[in-house]
Amino acid sequence: MAAASSSDSDSGRAESEASSKWLDAHYDPMANIHTFSSCLALADLHGDGEYKLVVGDLGPSGQHPRLKVLKGPTVLTESPLPALPAAAATFLMEQHEPRTPALALASGPCVYVYKNLKPYFKFTLPQLPPNPLEQDLWNQVKEDRIDPLTLKEMLEGIREKAEVPLSVQSLRFLQLELSEMEAFVSQHKSKSIKRQTVITTMTTLKKNLADEDAVSCLVLGTENKELLVLDPEAFTILAKMSLPSVPVFLEVSGQFDVEFRLAAACRNGNIYILRRDSKRPKYCIELSAQPVGLVRVHKVLVVGSNQDTLHGFTHKGKKLWTVQMPAAILTMNLLEQHSRSLQAVMAGLANGEVHIYHDKALLNVIRTPDVVTSLCFGRYGREDNTLIMTTRGGGLIIKILKRTAVFVEARGEAGPPPAQAMKLNVPRKTRLYVDQTLRERDAGTAMHRTFQTDLYLLRLRAARAYVQALESSLNPVSVTAREPLKLHAVVQGLGPTFKLTLHLQNTSTARPILGLLVCFLYNEVLYALPRAFFKVPLLVPGLNYPLETFVESLSDKGISDIIKVLVLREGQSAPLLSAHINMPVSEGLEAA
Repeated sequence: MAAASSSDSDSGRAESEASSKWLDAHYDPMANIHTFSSCLALADLHGDGEYKLVVGDLGPSGQHPRLKVLKGPTVLTESPLPALPAAAATFLMEQHEPRTPALALASGPCVYVYKNLKPYFKFTLPQLPPNPLEQDLWNQVKEDRIDPLTLKEMLEGIREKAEVPLSVQSLRFLQLELSEMEAFVSQHKSKSIKRQTVITTMTTLKKNLADEDAVSCLVLGTENKELLVLDPEAFTILAKMSLPSVPVFLEVSGQFDVEFRLAAACRNGNIYILRRDSKRPKYCIELSAQPVGLVRVHKVLVVGSNQDTLHGFTHKGKKLWTVQMPAAILTMNLLEQHSRSLQAVMAGLANGEVHIYHDKALLNVIRTPDVVTSLCFGRYGREDNTLIMTTRGGGLIIKILKRTAVFVEARGEAGPPPAQAMKLNVPRKTRLYVDQTLRERDAGTAMHRTFQTDLYLLRLRAARAYVQALESSLNPVSVTAREPLKLHAVVQGLGPTFKLTLHLQNTSTARPILGLLVCFLYNEVLYALPRAFFKVPLLVPGLNYPLETFVESLSDKGISDIIKVLVLREGQSAPLLSAHINMPVSEGLEAA
């Protein structure tokens, strides 16, 4: 029995693997890798065609960060880092042979550049001017004019009110106990105050060519709400841009020397779009929640928010679509399959799944044994389409996309209709069209005024026609939502006696109407009715009820008047429906 169940489970697993688009290459739950998607990079670091995985490892509980380079499932090299890594990227610094990419790792205020896995250059962010009030306090401490306790009270006041933040030295001093302040002050009072910002995000931007192996610049986002573009050879600052908030995710397109767009998702919940030669953002996308990921797919910016949603935006801020996710989004990255010219978004969710989307269409779902915290797709080793995932528990998962795999859009997440992508057969611009365009451009104000005048005349005529229809009782209909009624009156005869027929109809779908009264208001000198007031029978929905009465004309001078018909409910004075009937002139009286 146990053997049968085991064989059934093995056969079910084999069927699921056969239907899957991925091959399970490696899974190590004890790999001890703790990182994010921004700290993963794939590159041929030695120029031998063997792509390695670069990992900026935060270490368990954020302790002991390290730089790791993996070849296959094994760690090739490992070196400690002075601070927690913020991002990792590979880029070409020069066109000289051999064309091996360099590795850049952002950590604290520095960018560490490696070539052939050896330290090559260290770029440090320029220092910021310190707070003048803070500088004056430390000068007074240096001259022994204030004690450490007074220094702490005044520094706390500056931290709460000043726009310029305090230096690291002052922040460390405020964290100390009273017994440790004296030794800290005596040790640091002779040192000059330095205010240093840190790097929050990093990416690469092609310098002058769009080729895959072209030289690239580094783009840094700092805690000081700035974006810096670095020269790839001299590591000088080529451009500096300011943002209203601290950037946390970056996406770039284009070339620095030609034209580029830069999208920065910031901590204030907005995405800012910058272009070449712009010191300030050109467009702003306001989100209703905090962004948790930013990926550019062709010309669409895909943003993940902490409200478990994916949004698609254009570079000008227009929202294209929104997809609700089944769980919280933890990480995002780009899946690019060059052989099929496919670009898609990978989203790691808190329920242990990885969803792959092309626009708003769901392409594939990958279920993992642990929650995924980082994703990276590309060439690894000698395989072109490799997916690398790290889990919350420090595990490493490597999957390879089958060469025969084709992503098909799921039916439940259909995107825009195919007709939307079809190009319209727009006719060529004729001379008449060009002349009309120029005329509209030159005389736009006068044309608008003429249009408004004609529009007002049209509205006036429509209002007059409506009033005339009401006065002539062409089709009186109840406007109250309580009693849906329709009334139509017909006058027959030549006079002096006329036959008046009222056609009353219940226009509701299922509710009958009971307890209605019909009342006639008329000039008793001109007309006489046998019954000026009578009850209406039960009105069944949809049926037309003719109510007949006779009207006798009393005037011998050929005068006609209006008879007003009121439909009321028993016990109420306000009419539910009214109609005005223009009585014809009695021909019999005229002949007499």
